[in-house]
Amino acid sequence: MLIDLALVKAHLRVDTADEDTLITLYLGAAEKQASDFLGRAIYIGLLDMDEDTDGIIVNDVIKAAILLTVGHLYANREDVVPGSVAALPMGAQYLLQPYRTNIGV
Repeated sequence: MLIDLALVKAHLRVDTADEDTLITLYLGAAEKQASDFLGRAIYIGLLDMDEDTDGIIVNDVIKAAILLTVGHLYANREDVVPGSVAALPMGAQYLLQPYRTNIGV
């Protein structure tokens, strides 16, 4: 994982271990979604990148976007939230946009 579970739980304001499995699932999904949106792999450190010249090392901006997405998934546990469309939170898209690659013309 790119973000420590304790930090994610602090972001969600969760104090117990009751939902750790669910939160870990949301974290994995948010990290994968961020990577897919960026069109590149996200790594913890330079040593993890090997020969991946398109990869990126996680930074605070990417972490914030992932946390926003986890918060969205945690708060909205249904496919569609009444009155809105469940999608990548706009704040997360805004934060990730400068790091995207291979997005075409």
